[in-house]
Amino acid sequence: MLRSGRALRQAAVQHPLVIATHCSYSFGPVPSRRLGKSLGVNNIPAKACTYSCVYCQVGKTPRTQLERRNFYDPESIVREVKDRLAKALDVEERVDYLTVVPDGEPTLDANLGKEIALLKMLEVPVGVITNSSLLWRKDVQKDLAGADWVSLKIDTVHEPSWRKLNRPHRTLDLARVLEGIRAFAAVFSGKLVTETMLVKGMNDGEVHIRGVADFLVKVNPEIAYLAVPTRPPAGKRVQAPDEKHLNRAYQTLTEKVARVEYLIGYEGDAFAFTGDVEKDILNITAVHPMKKKAVDKLLRRAGATWTLVERMITRGDLAEVKYRGDQFYLRRFNLK
Repeated sequence: MLRSGRALRQAAVQHPLVIATHCSYSFGPVPSRRLGKSLGVNNIPAKACTYSCVYCQVGKTPRTQLERRNFYDPESIVREVKDRLAKALDVEERVDYLTVVPDGEPTLDANLGKEIALLKMLEVPVGVITNSSLLWRKDVQKDLAGADWVSLKIDTVHEPSWRKLNRPHRTLDLARVLEGIRAFAAVFSGKLVTETMLVKGMNDGEVHIRGVADFLVKVNPEIAYLAVPTRPPAGKRVQAPDEKHLNRAYQTLTEKVARVEYLIGYEGDAFAFTGDVEKDILNITAVHPMKKKAVDKLLRRAGATWTLVERMITRGDLAEVKYRGDQFYLRRFNLK
């Protein structure tokens, strides 16, 4: 999962190939399952945001805001990113994306369009992760149109849940936000993905998931990601759904969207057949649940028996759930 600016910077310190030089506007590169190796771009001050999500790992937003403004000099940001990129390449560290992912909402930056244009001159694809709240604005749509990859947040399509979960600026209107998402998706020529953060008791019920699934038909994302809180959230009582609800959400979205994947805290070599069948099962089920017959096929390929799966379940690495008469297996994380 691509993490927030603060989490990425913390990870960068621990990553052996990360450049040590301190930069205010950039961090990484760090591994991301969505984008390979990502060099993060921090274009706004921490917690300048339109939302104050209960699950935010950066903490509560002191004061939500809607007005776009200039935060940093675009040339200074790009100079620093260029320098960090050069240092990464000097030590043969691959960079797949320059990703605008600050500790807040990047589209609040009035210079975002200019920054994207300047970053693209570095000849590395540019991605932006946004909470989608300002996509009803034509200037925001125009700015994001220059990106190569955009991730849109769609946690719920129900107004009461949206206000409870995302805690938006008081003047924001969900219907307007959703229409902005749909309008942008209709014209964006790059890679478009969506992300839905599931929180136990808030938006993991069937009515919420079906609402999101029906809306995603209008958005037609390349991939619809399902996430859960895996780091300390802003709200003390925030919890992740259990595996049963996670699986149901996946199955429901799959009925409407061509490709659905989990983002539940794992960044390994998903889908790679390593010859280690236990590792392969964990890799695959971290991305999507496997039916029993699929697990059987993988076990036979590796010359292993079902005892291995039973051992993984007993150990707490794998969860076994039923859905519509089928048995599914998905990776179990310490979500609670």
